[in-house]
Amino acid sequence: MKGKFARILAIAVAGSVLAVSGAGVASADGKGTSSTEAAGQQVLQLRDQLTKSAYAADVPGTQRSLDQLSPVLGDLAAGQKYSIQADAQQQAADANGLSTEGSRILADPAQAQTARQLPPVPSLPDLPAPLDMVGNLVKNLLVTVTSLLLSLLPGGVPALPVPALPVPAAPVPGV
Repeated sequence: MKGKFARILAIAVAGSVLAVSGAGVASADGKGTSSTEAAGQQVLQLRDQLTKSAYAADVPGTQRSLDQLSPVLGDLAAGQKYSIQADAQQQAADANGLSTEGSRILADPAQAQTARQLPPVPSLPDLPAPLDMVGNLVKNLLVTVTSLLLSLLPGGVPALPVPALPVPAAPVPGV
């Protein structure tokens, strides 16, 4: 009887060890954990909110979105609260830097000259004034966050809610 009980206990312990190891492997790849997916959903919501505010020339709304996005990106970059891959952590750190810098410049527009020079993002339309002073920062942030979301959310990422580029008016003949 003692031998049978010992075998059952050994099987239960082995099963627990395997379950815990498997959970560790699943969380190490950054996909499939509910907290990581929840963070991804939050980043997605904040990315879309930032896009809508920035393209509507809503400076306070853009500032608010940047201020809400930075702590989440900081947590992802730190790698302590969420288990994500090293490249995703680096993307989160890069995005956090862009977010912090954009927020700093919006808070004090006189610092716009100190903004790092980033390449333009031709796939996104320019931001309207007065947000054009942080245009490349915000557009690069949106691209970086979208890339980060590909690591956080299984099943793909919705497109940015960017307004369609206006179609130039055709010249009127004879005018």
